[in-house]
Amino acid sequence: MDSKKLRYSLLMLVGIIALGTCGYSFIEHMPLFEAFYMTIITITTVGFAEVIPLSQSGRTITVIIIILGITAGTYTIGVLVRALVEGELVKIFGRIKVQKQVSELKNHFIICGFGRIGRIVCSELNDDKISFVIIEQDPTVIEHIEALKYLYLDMDATTEEALMQAGIMKAKGIVTAVNSDANNVFITMTAMSLRPDVFVLARASEEQNEAKLFRAGATRVVSPYLIGGRRIAQMLKKPTVVDFIDCAMMGSHLDLMMEEAAIGDKSSLIGKNLIDSNLRRDYGVIIVAIKKLSGDMVFNPMPSESLDAGDVIVVIGKKEDLKRMNSVM
Repeated sequence: MDSKKLRYSLLMLVGIIALGTCGYSFIEHMPLFEAFYMTIITITTVGFAEVIPLSQSGRTITVIIIILGITAGTYTIGVLVRALVEGELVKIFGRIKVQKQVSELKNHFIICGFGRIGRIVCSELNDDKISFVIIEQDPTVIEHIEALKYLYLDMDATTEEALMQAGIMKAKGIVTAVNSDANNVFITMTAMSLRPDVFVLARASEEQNEAKLFRAGATRVVSPYLIGGRRIAQMLKKPTVVDFIDCAMMGSHLDLMMEEAAIGDKSSLIGKNLIDSNLRRDYGVIIVAIKKLSGDMVFNPMPSESLDAGDVIVVIGKKEDLKRMNSVM
């Protein structure tokens, strides 16, 4: 809406009303309220009878008020209609554009809920340029999402329609982070009914609800309060260990990161052991663990541990070194 145009048009109307009221009061000697009433019925052209018979001067004022009133009124209505129509059109075309962008997503994450947990998740994904779409209904929260320019759907995350529009069939995973554990269970069940193999990371507000989420089909369940409490305890007991983990997981001035990388089917590392892979020599990384295709986790692997297709290695190293290493995986 052009606020200046609307402000000027409203000021014109107020000015015409003031002019008419003063004119009738001064020339026709009407009381102020009757002069105001006469001005309003003249501007609106409702056809009511004159308050008192008008003199020639009074009729001249009436003609002037009619001309000015119709002009200002028509202009004001035009500004309002234009603003409303343009606003609705912008909103409609904006949603069409967003829906098109969402439909083109692949290997993305669906974030159900943009509360405290959802915001942190989206911020982390956005920093790493990982595609995601948010499903949220709260109008005040949606304003924040729009300000951040995140992709979102204004829908109910518990419905099949919302998950389908968010691209569940092409998504890499779903995060259920709404405030209600019951809704998180329902979203998980809905997601699993649409696509049983999808990765579902569910949030549990209450520790006793973790089992329910696993039974509903969640791949992983996170209890923020439990994790927060344990982290506080670890900071009290082992502050140096926590500082190191923060450096590795959250990034730091040392540019140190902990990363995982999957060994592809055509990787040159297949069949080699850790010594022959030269990962440490060529990329300066420390291999912390290897998750085998069977799901077994090998912590602090020996140099003779062999690498197979589908293995996921967990390493610590500098960001640039990790990028170079990923190119050969």
